[in-house]
Amino acid sequence: MYVTAGRPEIGQWYARRDKGEEFQVVGYDDRSRMIEVQSFDGDVDEIDDDTWRSLPLERCDPPEDCTGPMDDIETDDLGYSETEMKPTDWTQPLEPLKVGGETWEEVVPEEERDVLDEGVPAESFSADVAEAQRRMR
Repeated sequence: MYVTAGRPEIGQWYARRDKGEEFQVVGYDDRSRMIEVQSFDGDVDEIDDDTWRSLPLERCDPPEDCTGPMDDIETDDLGYSETEMKPTDWTQPLEPLKVGGETWEEVVPEEERDVLDEGVPAESFSADVAEAQRRMR
């Protein structure tokens, strides 16, 4: 006969010694005496109190990354980040971004761009304005 882990505790992780499965107790219903458990991959199951007492269970530590069943959780929500930074990292100058075009792109000066595909004007716009102002006088 197996020694059981005792009364289930919500939030505690348990391991089944006979199957090597680990799960967390996520709920307990006093009225129906059902224990709700969730495995690392997100599967939810219920175990009745009598079955719980007959299972070969032992308490265990949570998995290293216990966010397995939580698909929509971000690492920022957990209070840690993927990079380890030291205070000296914040004092170093930033590396400038290198913005460059693709090798297949032809670099055209802005004044020569033809957005409306009407062709390059023979004279500059400022010359046209100056001519119009001269005629108005």
